[in-house]
Amino acid sequence: MVEHLVILKFGTSTTGEQKNEAIQRLKGLQGQISGIVDLQAGHNFCERSQGFEVGLSVRFEDKASLEAYGPHPKHQEVVAFLREIGLVDIIVVDFEH
Repeated sequence: MVEHLVILKFGTSTTGEQKNEAIQRLKGLQGQISGIVDLQAGHNFCERSQGFEVGLSVRFEDKASLEAYGPHPKHQEVVAFLREIGLVDIIVVDFEH
């Protein structure tokens, strides 16, 4: 199994409604891209967030599934939306277990 963790930071002009829409679009990737075993997304409520507001956790069957996910058209649609609404920073961590 491979874990793909993503933490997103948005600009001050990004609305709460846009962040909610981003979370829904991220959640919608499950079932549309093969190799995803589990996908969770939500608002970060940690007081040590350093401005990172949305978290995503995707569990893949294997590294090949993760590699296919990045360029997948459905994933790229969501990435384009994130940029459109004001994504300013991202942290990504991938690991096997």
